[in-house]
Amino acid sequence: MTDEAAQARECNDATVIRGSAQLEAAEAHGRYEVECFGLDGTLKWRELIENVVCTVGKNLMLDTALGGAAYTVTGPYMGLISSTSFTAVAVADTMAAHSGWLEAGGTNAPSYSGNRKTAVFSAAASGAKALSLALSYGITSSGTVKGAFMVFGPGAVATKDDAGGTLWSTGTFTTGDKAVTNGDTLNISYSTSL
Repeated sequence: MTDEAAQARECNDATVIRGSAQLEAAEAHGRYEVECFGLDGTLKWRELIENVVCTVGKNLMLDTALGGAAYTVTGPYMGLISSTSFTAVAVADTMAAHSGWLEAGGTNAPSYSGNRKTAVFSAAASGAKALSLALSYGITSSGTVKGAFMVFGPGAVATKDDAGGTLWSTGTFTTGDKAVTNGDTLNISYSTSL
């Protein structure tokens, strides 16, 4: 006679997989859209600029939005960047110190009529804010445009080559420098998002 015996065993294993944190990041981004029309009204070129939002601009935006103090915006004003002596735009640039670029329109070519243009924005929607109308620059002398910039806040003025105010953004053309001639018109739109 043989005895048969079966030993019973039971094993359990459990694993819980879940996310350990919820992350949301807000980064400031912007885009300039530029169209160049010749004296006869013909579109000569269209170009995009993905901008650098400068640290000083972010700081002013955060301080005014979250600082709890009353604030009235000065500007913003948009200007052009000349190709003269250009090396780079940088996130650390300020209106008082931007060694890699020079403003176009006043001392540096190309020149345009009037002052820096005043930016008027539509109401924000879906985390974005855009100009209500494109800004128009009537070119009065030939030259090469490298890009554009936006300045605002206390001390900002529309006067070309003025170093006051807080630099919000700078940017250069995606595909390189753009030549303009006397009589051309640049129409520039801008939008920014968080």
